[in-house]
Amino acid sequence: MSASPDESADELARRCAEVMWANDNASRHLQMELVEVTAGRAVMRMVVQDFMLNGWGMCHGGYVSTLADSAFAFACNTHGDVTVAAGFDITFLLPAQAGDALRATAVERIREGRSGLYDVTVSREAGGVRQVVAEMRGRSRSLGKSILGEDGS
Repeated sequence: MSASPDESADELARRCAEVMWANDNASRHLQMELVEVTAGRAVMRMVVQDFMLNGWGMCHGGYVSTLADSAFAFACNTHGDVTVAAGFDITFLLPAQAGDALRATAVERIREGRSGLYDVTVSREAGGVRQVVAEMRGRSRSLGKSILGEDGS
């Protein structure tokens, strides 16, 4: 599905994100915030809570991955088609601590046919400096169904 003649690609992306957000219990449960969404791009934010810490007092990698995956999901669903992850690889670079505000920025690298490739950077701000916590590469696959329904609404 593409934007209607009267709708920009970014407007379509925002409408798709509204539909997804209404049904995204996992992201809402972890108190994530959808900061920004445009065609092929999404930014999500999450504050590391105490229950997210592992046995070493660092944010469990599963929560960092979940934030990255959520940003990836919103970025790859900006074109109007229901799209899911076909897989992803993540590299952890720095630990996150309780209270850290993590920001995941997902960017579309290529979308061809029903497949796509996305890069996600998870970062935190410490002492006024943005530090990269993790990098993820996601692979997507469109299911060929409209996010907005048959009539585009």
